[in-house]
Formats: sequence, C-alpha cells, structure tokens
Amino acid sequence: MDGEKADESSVLDKLDKQIIHGLVTDARIPFARLGAILGVSEQTVARRYRSLRRRGMVHVAGQVNTVPLGRTRWILRIKTAPNRAVALAEALARVPDVSWVSLLATGFEVTCVCRPRSAERQEELLLRMIPRASQVLELSVHEVIRQFPFEEEWPRYGYLFSAGQLRELGPRPPMWEPRGPETPVALSREDEAMLAILARDGRASYAQIATATGWSASRVTRRMSELIDSGVLYFDLDFALERMGYVSRAMLWMRVRPGELEAVGKAVATHPEVAYVAATTGRSNLSASVVCHDTAHLYRYVTDSLGALPGINDVEVMSALRIFKQSQTLVDDRKIAVAP
Repeated sequence: MDGEKADESSVLDKLDKQIIHGLVTDARIPFARLGAILGVSEQTVARRYRSLRRRGMVHVAGQVNTVPLGRTRWILRIKTAPNRAVALAEALARVPDVSWVSLLATGFEVTCVCRPRSAERQEELLLRMIPRASQVLELSVHEVIRQFPFEEEWPRYGYLFSAGQLRELGPRPPMWEPRGPETPVALSREDEAMLAILARDGRASYAQIATATGWSASRVTRRMSELIDSGVLYFDLDFALERMGYVSRAMLWMRVRPGELEAVGKAVATHPEVAYVAATTGRSNLSASVVCHDTAHLYRYVTDSLGALPGINDVEVMSALRIFKQSQTLVDDRKIAVAP
C-alpha cells in the first residue's frame, strides 16, 4: 500500500507504524537505511513520513534536557476557576520552556512540566510569572527526582519487526539519569541557534543548521553528537493520540512506600499503557502519564496492572479533558498543529 491512500485517513497501517518505531529508536535515521531495513525504497519512507507530518499525526523535535545544564524539571498542578482554565492552559502552552499542558477532567486543574534553562528563568517561572497569573488560585510544584527509563518507548511498535530487523535498527540511546554533572554544560550562541532549529524540526538537515549557525556541516554533525553524548540534546516524538485511537489519557499520582519506590517505578515503566513515569517530591512520590483506548481500558489498567503491584498505598487518577501541548507541539482539533 502506498502513501496516497494513507493521506485520506488518520488510520496508521503497518508500514506507518514501522516508520514511527524507526523514528522513536533513532529520530534522525536516514530514510535510505530505514527503507533497507523495512524492504521498501527510500522514496516510500520519505513520502510516508511527509504524509504523517502533513496529516498532523507525528512531529519529531529536538529537546533540551536541562539536568546536564545544572537545572531540574518540575511538574506543576495549578488550580483555577473553571471559566478561566482554558485561557490559562492556552497561555502556558505558548511558553517555550513549558510542556505537556493538560486540562484535567475536574475542569479546574491544569498540569504542565517546566524545564527552565537557568536559575533566573526558574525563579521567573515558578516564583513570579505563574503564581501571579490572575487565573491561578492554587499552585503545587513537584520536582522530578528520577525518571524511569523504558526498554521500549511508547507507542511500542517493535512487535512489527523481525528479530533481524530489530538488530539492524539497533537500540535506542539510553536515557540519561536525572542528575547534574560535576561541571554543567555551557551552551554557545551557535548551540542555541542549532537547538532552536531542531526544536521546530528534529530532522532538519545539517546544511540548514550550518546556514543558521555559520558552522560547516561537519562541525554541525560533530557538535550535535557531542550534545547528544552529554545528555543535553535528545529527540522526542509528539503524536495525535486521539486520532490514533487513544481517547482516554490520564495522570496518575501515587503514594508508594519509600523502600519500594524504585521497584514500583521500574515495574510501572514496563506497562504498555504508560508513556512517562517519574519519582517526584510532594505528597505523592510517583507520577505517571497513561494512554488508553477508552475509559474501560483505563479502569482495567488501574485495577489489574497497578492493583497487582505491592507497595502502592494510594492512587489518584486524573483524566485529561484536553491536551493543549505535548513535549514541543500545540494540539489543535485532535491533531498536531504548530511548534511554538
């Protein structure tokens, strides 16, 4: 099946899913190499990828991990008046260092993740800008102290590959532990220009980045590898979740006995419904983002998968009424709209 039929539908066929898995594993994998692994032409892979982007189904973005820069990540829970929640979520979604902005089903709580790049920006966001917003009635801030890695990233389409194909594709780069280096990584003006381009398009060409930075293409290649190796730069994919058939999304806030927190976090990271799980500060010490097909699926996940784990004392399930922004992109009419 070629790309034209896929253009007319939000349904992903097997080849679409295989291409997505290839990008999840290596966001900048050459299409010629991915096509060779899948047994199709480079042109077919490129056409399918362009179709996925044009339909607002997927977006590849370069992301900055603030931990090697000497900063941390924060999850915010913001209570507001019901009639002001949408305006608050829309405003937060347009802040560059704020991601995963959701309005929860209570109708008056907005959650988001903040990744300030400097101490000054952290103070501006957490102590001035957000707390002083007229829509904010109550704010709780939770520091991410450990993000648990996945053996396979969501949406976990690896089962569509043979063992040989998976070996050819290779493993995804390991997730960096959320701890700061002895000496924080310093970013130059040229680094910032490159990171800005990759935030808009994680597959931007080396030539395009070279033009923006004034570097040669070889220097761009070398510096990008250095930033990846240092943990500063990583690549992430945003998806049109609802159009992929996942209409029930939720944030879970769990209270886990401290001695079992590591084991529970690792176990939750193996669940196919889980897209993110981290240990945090605050009254709840483990949070997870869950993606399910429907409410019945969410119920089975909470009662069966989580219910089977020892060590969890309490679970607060907060369904997402609407997602305004994922890691990098805004979400509009159930599809990926723009990268702010």
